[in-house]
Amino acid sequence: MTDGEGVSPGRFQTRRAFLGSVVGIGASVGLAGCGGVGGAGSGTDGGDDGPVAVASFFSFYDFARKIASETPVTVKNLVPTGLHGHGWEPDASVTRDIIDADAFVHVGEDFQPWADRAIRTIEDDDVDTQLINVREGIELVDLAASLDRDEEGVGQNRGKDPHFWLDPQRAKQSVDNITEGLVELAPDHEESLRENAEAYKTDVLDRIDADYQSIFDRAERDVVQLAAHNAFQYIGVRYGVRMRPLVVNLAASGDVKPSDITEAKQVIADNDIRYVGAGVFETRKPAKQLIAETAVEAYFPVTPYAGVREEWVEEEWGYEEIAYNVNMPTFEVVLGNEAPEDVGPDGWAEQWRNFE
Repeated sequence: MTDGEGVSPGRFQTRRAFLGSVVGIGASVGLAGCGGVGGAGSGTDGGDDGPVAVASFFSFYDFARKIASETPVTVKNLVPTGLHGHGWEPDASVTRDIIDADAFVHVGEDFQPWADRAIRTIEDDDVDTQLINVREGIELVDLAASLDRDEEGVGQNRGKDPHFWLDPQRAKQSVDNITEGLVELAPDHEESLRENAEAYKTDVLDRIDADYQSIFDRAERDVVQLAAHNAFQYIGVRYGVRMRPLVVNLAASGDVKPSDITEAKQVIADNDIRYVGAGVFETRKPAKQLIAETAVEAYFPVTPYAGVREEWVEEEWGYEEIAYNVNMPTFEVVLGNEAPEDVGPDGWAEQWRNFE
């Protein structure tokens, strides 16, 4: 039986009773760093009586909250503001937040170890938290040749690059996967959920795709040097450009090898590169080294939509806003299409030039 909103009150009571008996999970910590929209523990507010979905990664939290707009479904982001969703390792208390929710939106196995552990708990203990795998049915590309060969890849997709959501067309499949999960969660609101999803794919993702295509079509250079980790290959694959990451591991961590610096210097010299991209949630040390040792004048921001800064939370930025206010202006600059002062909103170049 469900109430008028398509939600079973008994389901919530059952879960709360179960939580009271959970052993070995931190009981005193709720959603970490609860803040405004986009930060951990925040999202669409479907009301106290509606189902709650929690997401392990910012991009898919954002997709889910757009799909769930104007429905009783509440969507919350588990990753704290200011942290990169791939490298973050929470304590065991996050598992409690997940099993306390009605659905868990995740990126598939072997991408976030803590998410895998939570899923095993849900399956082993027969918890009724619904699992929504955003990667279901998405074709992954092979790991970039520049990747550290010690990397193992993504579990059963060994040797594949997991960062598919940077390709707006592949991201549309994840929107479909989330939609199917939310329809199962709130079947009485299927029509609204599907309409929201179709509108987001058409009005946002297709538009982002077209605008990215325009940027790369106008470029005379076909190579981008990034002082960032290996997360941008899907943009290269989609738009026919060579992405040169300086940090050659999959997660946003790890030291840069001298050989990688040497290779980056050669790429910079061969292509007369004056500007490079640097990861927003990563160390800027490699970018600063390139400025000190090459003709590079400045670095500007790139992000694989894996987290949010506090000011982005305040502005309620999601995937769309980050694409237009962070990544696209930087690609215009690093490709040589535009001078830094001529892209982005007013003050963009001053804000982001050699940012800390």
